[in-house]
Amino acid sequence: MMRNLFFFLLLTGVMVSCRRLPNVQGKGEAFLQGVWNQDSIANSAHLLNYTQHKFKFTCDSFYVDMVTHSKVNYYSDSCFNGGVWKEYAKGVYAVRADSLFLEGTFTKANYKQKVSGCYQTGRFSKSFLIKSAKPESIQLESISDQRDLNLNLKERIICEQKEL
Repeated sequence: MMRNLFFFLLLTGVMVSCRRLPNVQGKGEAFLQGVWNQDSIANSAHLLNYTQHKFKFTCDSFYVDMVTHSKVNYYSDSCFNGGVWKEYAKGVYAVRADSLFLEGTFTKANYKQKVSGCYQTGRFSKSFLIKSAKPESIQLESISDQRDLNLNLKERIICEQKEL
């Protein structure tokens, strides 16, 4: 009898303490919400290749358009496109201390999954050090190549969480 009572109380405690979290996207970081452009690249004329970024952060999601300029052909001639090409990615992001982590996939221009074609496909994974964050500008440093990304706010977005 005592054993049954103990089991009942334990089960009741577990049921009361556990609750299902709502199935909605996360809020993300308020200071990032918006459209951010990398308007210029320092010393771009002297670089063999560089990529300009346009980010959109909405709630816990990101969308990025990347325009790569290259003096070196890394791809087949049909993909090289005179040394200028666009790539796209989307996914989720997280900010931990002074770092920004982006995890997602490469996409087509309409942000639908890209499974083949020119340039990169599959996982998109980037990490940045947040060097400074002001209301109208953010300075990031790529963890992989130590290049700076100076982003300027073009449009502020208010997070409206959506169901997943």
